[in-house]
Amino acid sequence: RDVNLTVRDEPGVGEFRVFLGPSGCGKSTILNIVAGLFPATAGQALLRGKPIAGPGPDRGMVFQGYSSYPWLTVLDNVAFGLKLRGVPRAEREKVARSWIKKVGLEGTEKKYPNQLSGGMRQRVAIARTLAVKPQIILMDEPFGALDVQTRLGMQNLINELWEEIEGTILFVTHDIPEAVYLADKIHILSACPGTIVEEITVDLPLHRTEDLKTTQRFRELETLVLQKIRHAARGGNVRITT
Repeated sequence: RDVNLTVRDEPGVGEFRVFLGPSGCGKSTILNIVAGLFPATAGQALLRGKPIAGPGPDRGMVFQGYSSYPWLTVLDNVAFGLKLRGVPRAEREKVARSWIKKVGLEGTEKKYPNQLSGGMRQRVAIARTLAVKPQIILMDEPFGALDVQTRLGMQNLINELWEEIEGTILFVTHDIPEAVYLADKIHILSACPGTIVEEITVDLPLHRTEDLKTTQRFRELETLVLQKIRHAARGGNVRITT
């Protein structure tokens, strides 16, 4: 409700926006509307000035649940979107192999999803999404089901890939350290019916490594986000600048 959000969409200039808020507040709904999976019940959702009428090749989505096709190999899963676009087999396999290598799955091309760990399955989903070069990547708690160590590795992977693709990522999470580590802006939503009550700019270096999490500024941002979430839960909306 009353969600007003503008994201830059310029060639070579991407943003990493993270949405935080209580369960059921509408974080995933925002992504689904941008993806064209749900229509907006009020107002407008515009992409480059035009209403979003449905899914499109300029947007890709990575879900929390494992979404790889169980009857396809890793190679065919990653190449699936390219196949739908009519890309010739040789070319799509070349692109797919490139992304499989980038996400650290080289050597698994002939394996099936049921032969992979949870983290590996999410890497397949990320590679499949990025292989078609969407301008906007939507990620709905993609690491929520992973163990801590795997989750940290996936966060580093996304950081590295984002620097390369220069696209915009809209990311939903419940994890405050994850939000601070990944985002350049964090949007905090109130409880249902959710509305964006705060936008926090994360003034950390673009290139981020694990060492950053031990710095004073990182801890300050974690504390700030936690304070704002608690304030939003009480129904407040006081802007704090940092």
